[in-house]
Amino acid sequence: MRKNIFICFLFAVILFVGARVGFSDSKKKSNDQLYKQVELFSDTLAIIQKEYVKETKTKDLIYGALKGMLASLDPHSQFMDPDTYNELKVDTQGKFGGLGIEITIKDGLLTVITPIEDTPAWKAGIKANDHIVKINDELTRDMTLTDAVKKMRGLPKEPVNITVLRDNEKKLLEFKIIRDIIKIKDIKHVRILENGIGYIRLTEFRENTLQEFNNALSKLSKQGMKALILDLRNNPGGLLDVAVKVTGKFLPSNKMIAYTRGRQDKQNLEFFSDARNPILDLPLVIMINEGSASGSEIVAGALQDYKRAIIIGMKSFGKGSVQTVIPLGDGSALRMTTSHYFTPSGKIIHGKGVAPDIVVQKKEADKKPELDKPGDTEKQDQGKEFNYKDDEQIVRAVNALEVIGFYKKSGRTPLEK
Repeated sequence: MRKNIFICFLFAVILFVGARVGFSDSKKKSNDQLYKQVELFSDTLAIIQKEYVKETKTKDLIYGALKGMLASLDPHSQFMDPDTYNELKVDTQGKFGGLGIEITIKDGLLTVITPIEDTPAWKAGIKANDHIVKINDELTRDMTLTDAVKKMRGLPKEPVNITVLRDNEKKLLEFKIIRDIIKIKDIKHVRILENGIGYIRLTEFRENTLQEFNNALSKLSKQGMKALILDLRNNPGGLLDVAVKVTGKFLPSNKMIAYTRGRQDKQNLEFFSDARNPILDLPLVIMINEGSASGSEIVAGALQDYKRAIIIGMKSFGKGSVQTVIPLGDGSALRMTTSHYFTPSGKIIHGKGVAPDIVVQKKEADKKPELDKPGDTEKQDQGKEFNYKDDEQIVRAVNALEVIGFYKKSGRTPLEK
């Protein structure tokens, strides 16, 4: 029995890594070590099947081991059994009932990257960097990202109870959030604020974002736009190619926007600007905060490196890794981190984030008011007008562009004496 298990598992391992394992003398020691570890695994498997108090299935044990193996790499890598993998493929299509938050595991805790604007989580008062301690009274301590998403998604109009630990609070916060169909409006608040300063809020990078963004720029241009504030606060990212094209709108052709580096040559990719008519002379401010992640960090990082924009706000989240889904023969799959993103100057984004040129804290008066019942904010949000002067970060962005405008008229730059 033990011999059969060892042979089967060894064969599976060789299939998985065999193409990369050589038989040269330089690798012989490494191969011997691999075989010893595989034998250790097979010994453990045989002992469990023989001695464990209940009868076990080999498949369940192997799947459990693979889940632990991938989870030990980083919070974003995971082994997906066939059901989970099929669910992932379904999740990328159509609408779903959910809360409207992007999550990750940070420092071992289930953490909110950002609440998506105008979703149930946003209206309830969930904030970037909130640590989700419980979902429906179940502790999240050993919960995977996939399991957490499953528990928060479901039928619309059904409630989900979330317990949150917030860094600057001395108590746990309880939220009762009603699931809804998540519909995201990519572009919001397209308008001239004052003195020809345009403003665009970009909430996520999706399939139609570039067209909507071009329409917004055209609209503002017709209204006499002389400078632009692009607000990427609480933008969790989205489609990489769209983020690259948005960045390229403000750079000359064939400028590197971002690149990835992994262990394999095929994982080393470079992304360049290719806009036909880029906007090169428009003064630009990019706004970010701790809820800006992934694609929005690529935009801010590239435009900062080229000194094409002033970055204002708070340091971004720091999500800059690439996950590749690798299907396996039995319908399961690996979701594995294969590379990291870098800005054109070589700064790594993952775990570091993008630091703004001008740090502006969000004042308490500017934040969404806390209510006696954290989940009951919908009525307060209805009919609320957008007034940029209530937002200190936008006001500072306007001031920065006005200074640039002054120096531009004088024929100098702000750095010249």
